[in-house]
Amino acid sequence: MTQDNFPSWPDVAAQLVNVAAGRTPADTIISGGIWVNVHTREALPDHDIAIAAGRIAFVGPDAGHCRGADTTIIKANGRYMIPGLCDGHMHIESGMLTPAEFARAVIPHGTTSMFTDPHEIANVLGLKGVRMMHDEALMQPVNIFTQMPSCAPSAPGMETTGFEISAADVAEAMQWPGIIGLGEMMNFPGVSNAAPQMLAEIAATQKAGKTVGGHYASPDLGPAFAAYVAGGPADDHEGTCEADAIARMRQGMRSMIRLGSAWYDVETQITAITEKGLDPRNMILCTDDCHSGTLVNEGHMNRVVRHAIECGCDPLIALQMATINTATHFGLEREIGSIAPGRRADIILTPDLKKLKIETVIARGQVVAQDGECIVDCPHYNWPDTARQTVNMGRNLTAADFHIPAPHGANAVTANVIGVVENQAPTKALQFELPVTEGRVQGTGEVCQIALVERHRATGTVVNAFVSGFGYQGSMAMASTVAHDSHHMIVVGTDADQMALAANRLREVGGGITIFRDGQELALVALPIAGLMSDSPATEVAAKAEQMMQAMRDCGCTLNNAYMQHSLLALVVIPELRISDLGLVDVRKFEFIPLLEPL
Repeated sequence: MTQDNFPSWPDVAAQLVNVAAGRTPADTIISGGIWVNVHTREALPDHDIAIAAGRIAFVGPDAGHCRGADTTIIKANGRYMIPGLCDGHMHIESGMLTPAEFARAVIPHGTTSMFTDPHEIANVLGLKGVRMMHDEALMQPVNIFTQMPSCAPSAPGMETTGFEISAADVAEAMQWPGIIGLGEMMNFPGVSNAAPQMLAEIAATQKAGKTVGGHYASPDLGPAFAAYVAGGPADDHEGTCEADAIARMRQGMRSMIRLGSAWYDVETQITAITEKGLDPRNMILCTDDCHSGTLVNEGHMNRVVRHAIECGCDPLIALQMATINTATHFGLEREIGSIAPGRRADIILTPDLKKLKIETVIARGQVVAQDGECIVDCPHYNWPDTARQTVNMGRNLTAADFHIPAPHGANAVTANVIGVVENQAPTKALQFELPVTEGRVQGTGEVCQIALVERHRATGTVVNAFVSGFGYQGSMAMASTVAHDSHHMIVVGTDADQMALAANRLREVGGGITIFRDGQELALVALPIAGLMSDSPATEVAAKAEQMMQAMRDCGCTLNNAYMQHSLLALVVIPELRISDLGLVDVRKFEFIPLLEPL
């Protein structure tokens, strides 16, 4: 049963009442398990759960009175019965998968509710793209709630996107059935400075009674942060240290702490709970960005909960952060996030709360995964050709497009260089002295070249700069049309010829990620939908992604999840230094700076 035709609690209240009273038989009973009650933070042995119409009717020591001749019995055999896990903030596109294939990948890991912000596709296809994601989300056998993207472009004046999102778009989307709120408000300077469009988007969301997502990516916790909170965002996931988490919770926000494929921000912030003793109700676990390889090989929200426990968090508190806390934040405490009467029957059976091995997953009363296998259909949306033809470069590029001319007569120059920080979203604004050969500035040592290729409007624009930290060696290039948030094409390489080959290859296949070395393609992950997603199964995409990451290693890169770092190099709302189609952006000041310092 899909979300758009799933009956509400009032629709089936009479049936639930009659099942609980023993007058009508339950559809399913889970018997003899340990009830993990996230409302009271208890683990209660020898309990049963009776389910009817996809919802929980009764929880107690004995549901025998709810049993009928046709009632399905699932024996828990002393295992823990925990609520289905909720991801409080995530982007499906980061998995390189469509909503259907993302759901198929995470269901076996116990994720039954996701709060997704499709702002990646919004930058490429606008409101129509958001609606496509929304519509496929509603088709799935688990709960995928959509947040209407707030910022496309993420920083007006700093980048050019394929489409722009307006306050009128936000107001329209608030009426869609699957919209739960406003996606992360990344334009934090706009909110802090009372920009009319940003406040209008927040107002439209609040008037609709929905939740405003936050994204405050500055270390400044002074008046600018206070102004941002006053603007209305209700949560934030950009914290990286304990002080960030504490500041957000003290100001009445929910602190969302994330463990994604490359973001390791749980260990440094959960100490606000484990050591400082703050109320854990205001902390939520999330993933933000997970690529397909992480989903297939490591897990999803079960991975985050395990990690929080490994960081010293009480297992029951960690589970609250991935269930009831999330549901409460989005106004869905009476619908999901716990095992209690009336709630959707989203339940996991596991033998161990710390290791959290997911053995059985039930969503809306139906067994959807067993022993690591998804056993239900995840329907696909019929994506139109307009969503598959989005790499509009206008022409093939040549090596000359990637040449960086030096000032006349210079033998060396001082360049502003983007410095990658392993396992974190922020970068460093660095300066290096770089050599000049035949009138062109050259990367050297840790510094190689980065280029942003415009791919939405066929302008032919190529912006060149330098980046440090990947460790690439030899003659190589890596290109990707996944380039948060504007999603132009990012090319990083050591050789202009290889950079041209890689860029042209992605134009040919309609988007994705490719790596060239010495004129040969080492890996290709084709992402034909918006240049962001594949509608192939996650296992296939993950295998190609692993080949891609191995190719990065073969080219000398040793960074953990370097692909995620590559994909964020154009994210002009996270400090310190980024590249856009308009130039090199100092995000600390939201100003363009020159690539080369004056001699």
